[in-house]
Amino acid sequence: MSDKLLDISVIKKAQSNIKDVVVKTSFYQNTRYSELFGCSVFFKREDLQQVRSFKIRGAYNKIHSLSDSQLQKGVVCSSAGNHAQGFALACKRLNTFGTVFMPTTTPGQKVNQVKMFGGEFVEVILVGDNYDEANIESLKFTKKQNKLFIHPFDDYDVIAGQATLFLEIINQHPDNLDYLFVPIGGGGLIAGALSVFKQLSPTTKIIGVEPAGAPSMHVSLKNKKNTTLEFIDNFVDGAAVKRVGEISFNLCNKYLDDIVLTDEGEICQTILDLYNKEAIVVEPAGAMAISALSQYQKKIKNKKVGCIICGSNNDIARMSEIKERAMLWSNLKHYFIVKFPQRAGALKEFVNEVLGSNHDITYFQYMKKHHMSNGTASVGIELKNETDLKPLIERMKSFGFYQDYLNNKPELFHFLI
Repeated sequence: MSDKLLDISVIKKAQSNIKDVVVKTSFYQNTRYSELFGCSVFFKREDLQQVRSFKIRGAYNKIHSLSDSQLQKGVVCSSAGNHAQGFALACKRLNTFGTVFMPTTTPGQKVNQVKMFGGEFVEVILVGDNYDEANIESLKFTKKQNKLFIHPFDDYDVIAGQATLFLEIINQHPDNLDYLFVPIGGGGLIAGALSVFKQLSPTTKIIGVEPAGAPSMHVSLKNKKNTTLEFIDNFVDGAAVKRVGEISFNLCNKYLDDIVLTDEGEICQTILDLYNKEAIVVEPAGAMAISALSQYQKKIKNKKVGCIICGSNNDIARMSEIKERAMLWSNLKHYFIVKFPQRAGALKEFVNEVLGSNHDITYFQYMKKHHMSNGTASVGIELKNETDLKPLIERMKSFGFYQDYLNNKPELFHFLI
């Protein structure tokens, strides 16, 4: 497959195709992050689209390009959520019936939004544990029903639609950016970024950002061939794919300046910071670009930096997990196996003599064993400062309560969170 950038005229045509359904989202300097990193940090707010992500751009442009006969057959897509919403709205606006395949793990909020945007023009089928498994089933269905498949990222018309976002940035900020941080899932967005900036602003360094638990582009670039990952962490559901698109891989392999991986815990901390300090609601993928700034802190000093906030379709039910992951990443939440002497007053001694005044027990599971002198408990403790951990463990050992530390034992730890 070619590594040629999309022609700017093709992207401008896409811009004309989608102008009636897409919002020209704001691109502005954020004061707090600019001060934090000592540079000019600009946000591109694709979370403000009608479907709350950039995906409407590519989905609508692709379906708009179809002939009447193709539209009459109906269309199919597979998606972790955001592409499906853009697809659903496009089906409704262009009067064609669409079938949407989504993983069973998709947040309910995204499933409901797809049904709302598409109405009677869409059917949602939940299948598979991740995007890739849902995609396999969607391709089988497409072939059997003789319909047209609308790929979420590995399609030139879809990429042209996503690229319109970057034409907007060029017009909104005529002075060339020094850096642009772009989240990568399947790769449609980064392919659009490269196509625009490498032609219209070639001095801008394009930095791709992936979640550490789903580094499909990172691994592919390292291997110098598009590589399918065997296992991924689905937490960043908008960017959790086992294999990136062929088009985007070829473009990234030739043009991408760098790629960084962001820890899911840091992404969660960014979500909380944006909500608490900026009143901006984002999904995990939407926080990735901003989360990556810390890895470039020295390089971006005094520079002009753009970050793509790509979506805000976050299920409120996930907030407890997001807070948990953020606290673990910040070293403020720790889990232990604690051995309690099976005598009256043991728990009181643990609370009074071992825990600090600012520590909080957030998780406690204990089973009394009548035939043994000690009983074990799984205990989660929240700290105020990460430096409190070492003296806490020392006190546990001194009073005979310490048995094991679980944060660094993933084979046990995942049962607790």
